[in-house]
Amino acid sequence: MPDIKHFDPDATLETVVRLFWRQGVASTGIQDVVTATGLNRSSLYATFGGKQDLYFAALSRYLEQRSQPMFRRLAEDERGLPAVSEFFAGLIGARCSGEYARWGCMVSNAHAGVENSDPKVRGVLDQHHRELREAMYAALVTAERQGQLAPGVDPGASADLLALLAYGVNLRSRAGADAASLRKTVAAALDSLGVRATA
Repeated sequence: MPDIKHFDPDATLETVVRLFWRQGVASTGIQDVVTATGLNRSSLYATFGGKQDLYFAALSRYLEQRSQPMFRRLAEDERGLPAVSEFFAGLIGARCSGEYARWGCMVSNAHAGVENSDPKVRGVLDQHHRELREAMYAALVTAERQGQLAPGVDPGASADLLALLAYGVNLRSRAGADAASLRKTVAAALDSLGVRATA
């Protein structure tokens, strides 16, 4: 007889995403996962593997369901700098208010944590950075085409700068930075590229 799962692995993984996102790997034991999901260890291990396998699955899910849709919207937006401004406004709003306030970004948290010593995890972090940077670059190329960038501004170098700024917003918000100060920093960065961007 095949092994029949009496739980929803997809819903379980979403619970685990939230747990690792909020607490990080180092502060989360397998008993925390058992308590949060209501499953026993044998069910978790049989479905997902050990704690590191479970974390990798959760991080990959976060990238696919939370980060990549934002990157696609930014890359496909034809407004240029206003699209970048809106991206950061949404990022700051999500990081400083609502259900996930002060959780930071699961991927940014992983950059700063012990989990980045795992080559598989580093692969996800590199993919996230590449896609974030490419989305910023696409928006800045659009901005350049529409005459929004100041003379001499390099879309490639500026995309690198804005990607790093996004990580900074994520980490500083987790540390308690207020939304107003983060918005002021983002506005200064965008002003340095050209015309003030308004969404």
